Amino acid sequence: MTDLDPISTPGGVVPPVSVVVLTYMEELNIENCLRSVAGWSTDIHVLDSGSTDRTVDIARRYAHHVHFHPYVDHASQVAYVISELPLKFEWLLLLDADNEVSTELKQSIDEVLAEAGELKDGYYSVHRHIFRGREVRGLKRWWLRLIRHRNAEVEESELVDWRLRLRGSTGFLRGEITEHNLKENDLDFWIDKHQKFATRMATEEALRRGGVIRWSVQPRLSGNPDERMAWFKDRWYSLPLFVRPFLYFGYRYFWRRGFLDGWDGFLFHFLQAFWFRLVVDMKLSNLEHQIAAGEVRLHDLAVDHRRAFGRLPSTGDPPGL
Repeated sequence: MTDLDPISTPGGVVPPVSVVVLTYMEELNIENCLRSVAGWSTDIHVLDSGSTDRTVDIARRYAHHVHFHPYVDHASQVAYVISELPLKFEWLLLLDADNEVSTELKQSIDEVLAEAGELKDGYYSVHRHIFRGREVRGLKRWWLRLIRHRNAEVEESELVDWRLRLRGSTGFLRGEITEHNLKENDLDFWIDKHQKFATRMATEEALRRGGVIRWSVQPRLSGNPDERMAWFKDRWYSLPLFVRPFLYFGYRYFWRRGFLDGWDGFLFHFLQAFWFRLVVDMKLSNLEHQIAAGEVRLHDLAVDHRRAFGRLPSTGDPPGL
């Protein structure tokens, strides 16, 4: 299965955790990701969506199982993982190919799952982001990645991000997952990816403003990290278009001390906090003008989006419309 020696765990007990890594054309990233969990989990799955580079060959060196499922978006891919993959354990650690799991996080998972008493249904871990070889700050800090998958389902109203709903409560782990996408060293790749994200974000915001889609979590400033993120996004939607990118860049670069991240940090914050948000606002403004002129209906926008991203058959309406 792997060319690595097993990693020892506390007490020599193998953790009851299945690991799933989502991949597409990830030959630059996948080996670092799989090396970070090889020997720790005895049930590693790679879910590929049609890579034609060396991704699958590298995956077969480390993973116990390699599967294929066509990519629609992250939410539907994660939903497929939860409902279809033959996971050996009830606990699931979800990773992207550009993620690496720290030794401290693995130790924290071992300790939490070995404790007596009632466990949560999911655990948040710290998420670190590396851009062009340097850590950047100011992004979402806590991500829900370790879940009891039988008690989880995917939030379907998110069109860019993916979010999970759990039946029970959540907790927090020590250690971190580091995101370091080596493909983003090519700036053209980063820009092309975010152009696609901008279209989805503008569509999602138009549908939320029109009341067509709603959060499945309760937006709360005092809630868990996902509830707080929904609360902040609601505040973001209330800000005036074309002003908020300036505000957000100032928040990230000065208030969150992005100026300490060096030249590459400036490049990242300018592109991700300002340029990307400005493109979203331009697309959203155009969409709102089309809606006001009767050229586009919210109902049709929702149907077209869900059909395009595989959440609706070729005919039919989204639930609730």
